[in-house]
Amino acid sequence: MWEQAKALLLGLLQMIHNAMTTIGIGTNFAWGLAIIILTLLVRLAMHPLTAKQMASMQKMQKLQPMLKVLQEKYADDKDKLNQETMALYKEHKVNPASGCLPLIIQLPIFILLYGVLYDLTKTAAFTDVTFLGMNLGGSVLTTVADALNLVDEAGTRIPNEQLGFIMVFLSSFTNLGLLFSHLGTWIFNFILLILIAYLTWYQQHISSQGNPQMAMMNWFMPLFLTFICFGLPGGVLLYWGVSSLMGIIHQVRVAKKTSEEMKEKPVLYKEKPKAK
Repeated sequence: MWEQAKALLLGLLQMIHNAMTTIGIGTNFAWGLAIIILTLLVRLAMHPLTAKQMASMQKMQKLQPMLKVLQEKYADDKDKLNQETMALYKEHKVNPASGCLPLIIQLPIFILLYGVLYDLTKTAAFTDVTFLGMNLGGSVLTTVADALNLVDEAGTRIPNEQLGFIMVFLSSFTNLGLLFSHLGTWIFNFILLILIAYLTWYQQHISSQGNPQMAMMNWFMPLFLTFICFGLPGGVLLYWGVSSLMGIIHQVRVAKKTSEEMKEKPVLYKEKPKAK
């Protein structure tokens, strides 16, 4: 079933690519546009789930002042704190787990799209395919290795599968002149990687506003994902970047709406008011 789903998604990507070439767009540029269009279609299909997730986050942010009061009031009684917290959720019809469900449902779809793009970038169809200067079939590691013309002791080109981050980094550091003389080979993939790192940081920053416990995660996740992305093909990075950008646009809209609504401060009570 998984392979059938991948085949269906791959067929859709190829269909979009063929449509692009039919109207006169070059095959290389058409592959980049096809990846962007497919990413947009997937994000649009997932919009109802994403909207539900964002709405849940919005409600949770609005309840933060009330939750803080409960935490101060029942600081020495964890059981009572949990009881009152659940009562607050029930009163405002908020399910703290509802924000996670859309993510769980979306994850297989995004992994599926990643698998399709990763497999495609390893085929002959993607040999030397570029889009806006980016090598869609090559990663930052492989494009830097191409610029440095890395070979083994026998003078044979080192296979991409054997390239490691430390190997490429050390070779780059000791061959800066050669690296920058072939700047166009790797710089566009590297710029895309940096943009993805920034988008990840910004997305984390928006999600964790008002939550100091998440400050460390704001820096850890971008650095961690940047390290992972060093070995990912440009086609996968293009999908990731476009998807992240769309997610941020949606998140900024929700955050703006939440900010406006939270200007009206809720009335907070240390004790529930007595009925008249």
